[in-house]
Formats: sequence, C-alpha cells, structure tokens
Amino acid sequence: MDFDQLTLTEAADNLSAGKVTSTALTQEALARAKANADLNAFITLDEAGALEAAAAFDAKGDRSRPLGGVPVVIKDNIEVAGLPCSAGTPALKDYVPGVDAPVVAKLRAAGAIIIGKTSMHELAFGISGYNTAFKSGAEFGVRNAYDRARIAGGSSSGTGAAIGARIVAGGLGTDIGGSVRVPAALNGCASLRPTVGRYPQDGIAPISHTRDTAGPMATTMADVALLDRVIAGGDAVAATDLTQIRIGIVKTMLTNLDPDTEAAFQAAIAQMKARGVTVVEVEMPQLAALNGQVGFPVALYEAYDDMVSYLKHTGTGLTIEALANEISSPDVRGTYDGLVIPRKLPGPDGTLVDAKPIYDAAIKTARPALQALYRDTFSNNKLDAIAFPTTPRVAIASNPDSSSLENFGLFIQNTDPGSNAGIPGIQIPIALGASSRLPIGLELDGPAGSDRRLLAIGMALDGVFKRLPPPTS
Repeated sequence: MDFDQLTLTEAADNLSAGKVTSTALTQEALARAKANADLNAFITLDEAGALEAAAAFDAKGDRSRPLGGVPVVIKDNIEVAGLPCSAGTPALKDYVPGVDAPVVAKLRAAGAIIIGKTSMHELAFGISGYNTAFKSGAEFGVRNAYDRARIAGGSSSGTGAAIGARIVAGGLGTDIGGSVRVPAALNGCASLRPTVGRYPQDGIAPISHTRDTAGPMATTMADVALLDRVIAGGDAVAATDLTQIRIGIVKTMLTNLDPDTEAAFQAAIAQMKARGVTVVEVEMPQLAALNGQVGFPVALYEAYDDMVSYLKHTGTGLTIEALANEISSPDVRGTYDGLVIPRKLPGPDGTLVDAKPIYDAAIKTARPALQALYRDTFSNNKLDAIAFPTTPRVAIASNPDSSSLENFGLFIQNTDPGSNAGIPGIQIPIALGASSRLPIGLELDGPAGSDRRLLAIGMALDGVFKRLPPPTS
C-alpha cells in the first residue's frame, strides 16, 4: 500500500473492505510523525491512546462508518477529551478538557482515530507558524513539508505540515482570516473555510466569534468533502459538470505575485477554461477599503471578550492578563500587550485610540457593506465563485522575521476579505513552482451557504490538477 498517495477516502474504503487494519495505518502514521519530528508539526502525539483506539476498532469497530479506523490530526486550539489543549501558548499547556469539541465528537462518531494535537501559530494570531513556545525539532517554527527552511503557514500550521508530509491524510484546523487555506496552500493540500455558522464553534479557543470557524484540511477536495459531510451532515457531494461553472477573476487580487505563483495561476485558469469553465473578469473596487475597515477592528476587539469567556469555560482560573504574561512569540505578545489587552486600535493618524467606536462602525456599517459587495458581485455576474491565488507567494524562510506585520498582510491579502464577509472558500493545490518546487494553491470563494456547491466544483477540479508529488525530503 502506497502511504504517500493514500487518501482519507481510500483509507476508509480499504479498512471497510478488510484490506488493512486500523492498527497498521495508525502505526504507520505515528512512525511518520516521529520520523518527521523536525517539522514541529505536533504539540502532543498520543501514541498510546491512538493505538488503543485503533485496536478497539479492529476488534469490534463498525466498518460502515465513513472514517472508521482512519488516523487524523486536530489543531491544538480544538478540544479533544483527555489531551492537552494549549492553543499553542504556554499558559494553557496543562489544560486538559474532559469532553470533545462538537466538531471532534463528529469525527470520533464517524470512527476517526486521533493521533495527536498539531502545532500552530501561538493563539492563532499569525500566518507563519513560527511559534517559540513549542518544538520537537532543533529549531523553532512549524516547518514546511516540502522545504524545512520555509514556513508551513498559519495559523493551522501543524495540520497543514502533517498532511503535506503524508503523515496523515486529513485533519482539522481553524480559520480566522486564512488559517486553514494558507497552510494548505503552502503544504500542497486541500481545505475548506466553511460559511460562518456551518460548524459549531464550542470547545475551540477563539479570536473572533464573527470570523472564527473550524475547517477541514485533507489530501484532496474529495477528502475535504468527506470531512465536511461528517461534521455538517447531508448526502455525499458529487463532482459537478465544469461546463456549467462560471468563475470571476478580480484583477486587484492578482497583485504582489511571485513569478512561480503568477505562472501557476495563469496555467490553472487556462486548464479550467479548457475543461469548459467560463471565466470572466469582474471588478470589486471597494473591496480593499471595506476589508480594511472590518478585518483588524473585528478580530482585535472581539479577541478580548471572546478569550475571557473561553478562559472561564476552561475552569483553569486563568485571567486574560495571566495568559498574556506567558505569551512566548514576540509578534503575538506585541499584539496582545499593545492592542488586545488595552482594547486599542490605530486611529486615522496612526495613534492608538479606543477600539469600541471603530469596532461598532465595522460591525454596523462596513461588514454589511462588504457582504453586500460580495452578494451583488456574485449575483450581477451570475458567478459560482471568484478565483485567485490563495497566497501571493510561495512559502518564505522560517525565522522570526517571517512573522512581521508586512508578511502577515501579504499572505492574507486574498484570503482575508471573504473571511470578513463570512463566505465559504476552498483551497486547491494546483502545482509545484517552476523554479521553487514549492506548492502553490488556487482559492475559490463562493456565496454564503454555497459550501456544497464549492466542494462539488473542487472535486471536479481534483481531476484537472491531480495530486501534487509528495515531498522528496
């Protein structure tokens, strides 16, 4: 059995048919996790618990369950009963929840075997995955599956790296402004940021109730659709007819591209057109301005109250000030100390001012206008989706500078607007860069509630772009 190419769907089918045991798959996943310790992909690897669950499945498990016996991973801000849930930060490293988050409970009920909790950008506040609080390798930072000198992306860094490195075929992350799509793009995997509210958010360390959502990450769009069906319910999604699909391209989302990304994106659009997809140029002139009025004001203001509420839920007795005092990563500490804790935001002249009026304007005026802009763009142009490069660049060097504000803004350039509007987006791996040999991703954002339609398009595009070759290192 070729573990480098095994998908979630194939693993489940082989288990159901008795061609492989859960113990064998779980042992292989654990061995690969330990062999790739230099990725820093895991905060907790639950070898004993995973093997016990696998053995129990092999002995008397229900082989008809959609994920029966299949090993998966969970981001460490999502609660898994009996395992620490650190949210990537020292103050919570000893917090062990007694029950699964609802999204995890759904995976377990479907038969999944959880092998561990994956590392992440500290408190989910970043896109590099350069976290100085935890490491299993020689250097800090979750490392890219295709090049250990590069970032894995964030904030769902470890889940992306673990899937990209073929340790497992799927798992869960969370997404605030790109956090399941950026690491999926940089590590060559697929993912879905669902419409906000599609999945329950209980039992997940938050940033923003307006923007947060859990999201599935996997080897292929078919596997992402399988995870989505397990969590959200409904019938299986089938690949759609691409000749019936109409996709828009917004020129302002094609800025700051490196040569590899530019070439791969244009080639992908050409391949889609060759398969019958209709591609049209559309304009969204207010997009950047509206997004700027929503993104940071909402996330940074809601981060305080939402974390205070979550800390009460944990029963740890931690205050948000105590949590902030133990933050390890300098970029996240700066965000908390300078903005979240004092509840300040930069004003028009750059000086810090009270965040509440800016937040109120974002929620009451700018976000509804942003949502209307998307709604009108989809409707007026009869679009199924808008397409763009998920990230404008391939993975950059992993070091403290990778967490700069400039890099943060660059890598969420295209993923952030849809996040702020609450609409769904899928990330599809399309190529290895011609010169970099690093993964490049294509995103499709669709209207609110069109998750299953997007997944059907993504499954059809699986057949166009195929899977990326596995990492050679």
